[in-house]
Amino acid sequence: MVSKRLIREAGHRRKFLAIMDDTPECERAAAYAARRVQATNGGLVLLFVIEPGDFQHWLGVEQIMREEALATANATLDTHAARIRETIGIEPELVVREGKPAEEIHKLIEEDQDIAILVLAAGNAKEGPGPLVSSIAGKSAAFPIPVTVVPQNLSDEEIETLA
Repeated sequence: MVSKRLIREAGHRRKFLAIMDDTPECERAAAYAARRVQATNGGLVLLFVIEPGDFQHWLGVEQIMREEALATANATLDTHAARIRETIGIEPELVVREGKPAEEIHKLIEEDQDIAILVLAAGNAKEGPGPLVSSIAGKSAAFPIPVTVVPQNLSDEEIETLA
């Protein structure tokens, strides 16, 4: 169960949550969410989740790998945020979490009661649209807010028209 959203209360506004990773399609999710934010005078949160399974090594190696993953996450978020600032003129909130993506998305939605729309990007690889998009159909990742899935092949012009 999701906590009450606060977007209708004074001092609050609806936020779009876009999930960022190292896939090419995540840029489409950021672009769509940013355009929706612009059109609705909302807020934008970009989330990068570092999966903990990547760090099962000796302690020294684990620390180096964690630091590298954090640097990658921050660089990815910074790149998307810079593009959004330049093209749309809004300042997104940047969030890095470590854990299982679906769990961390749920936690962030619970913590920030202004988040009202989750934006995911669907890849067009033969393996499928991606693990998060695939999990929407599964019972373990039913998100407590509406989810918008943005196809990877949408152009900037199409995104602007649709948003």
